[in-house]
Amino acid sequence: MAHDHTPRDIHRSRLLVVLAIVAVVFVAEVVGGILTGSLALLADAGHMLSDLTGLLIALVALSIAAKPASERHTYGYRRTEVLGALLNGLLLLVVAGGIGYQGIQRLLDPSGIEILAAPMLVVAVIGLIANAVSMVILRSSAKTSLNMRGAYLEVFGDLLGSVGVLIAGIIILFTGLVQVDAIASLLIAAGILPRAWVLLRDVWRVLNESTPADTNVQQIRDHIRGAPGVVDVHDVHVWSITSGEPVFTAHVVVDAEVFSGGRTGEMLDTLSACLSGHFDVEHSTFQLEPAKHAGHEHPQHP
Repeated sequence: MAHDHTPRDIHRSRLLVVLAIVAVVFVAEVVGGILTGSLALLADAGHMLSDLTGLLIALVALSIAAKPASERHTYGYRRTEVLGALLNGLLLLVVAGGIGYQGIQRLLDPSGIEILAAPMLVVAVIGLIANAVSMVILRSSAKTSLNMRGAYLEVFGDLLGSVGVLIAGIIILFTGLVQVDAIASLLIAAGILPRAWVLLRDVWRVLNESTPADTNVQQIRDHIRGAPGVVDVHDVHVWSITSGEPVFTAHVVVDAEVFSGGRTGEMLDTLSACLSGHFDVEHSTFQLEPAKHAGHEHPQHP
């Protein structure tokens, strides 16, 4: 018997797989960092720990977001995914600061540091392969969910971290310059910051109820004004409950014949189909009003 899986079910199963992969790599990097003396490996393990926490937050957020709407929460709990992404972004900033501090300390005082480059390389290769597999698993989900995008960005950062550790291990193996390990850890920290910024920026847009970045409000107005029977449109508002779920409301001025001819239902169907078909907005609300009503509304938003 076939079973239908919702996008959240798919996201959840992918997160569980990636969570298991990241947990294994985290243990390997902690053990490898201690045995080899590599700060870069431990830094990447610290980043992995933040990923584990972030993935757990994402998993919990998905479970909460799946709860149905209620009288008190009429939109349901979907914005929990955005709050999970917010925690992920803040966690990334904390990890970047800790790694950066330790890297500077070791770079300024490299005395007594001994690093086993060959085992360090083995662990780095394992991490690189695991992170590449995790990215492939999360890639499609990251396009439709802000929460999943946060998880994807964290794994991408781990991939870059593994590359940095790999390069540092090769240099240390052939030159013996242990300072390269501290430099690699600083680069890992620097690589985390832009990802944290992008994630927090997107979270801010949703929580601030800004117009989604890929939505052209003027284009929507033009489409609505072009519908038969529409005179004008105002009080247009577009925002997102969570990533990929825009909401639209507007006051639409229509010909008097729309009311006298009993065509209000037909008009609402036309406008809803326009928003859904052309702009991928499934949740839209329209207030239909005659010109004489629109004229005394004050103040009117664009």
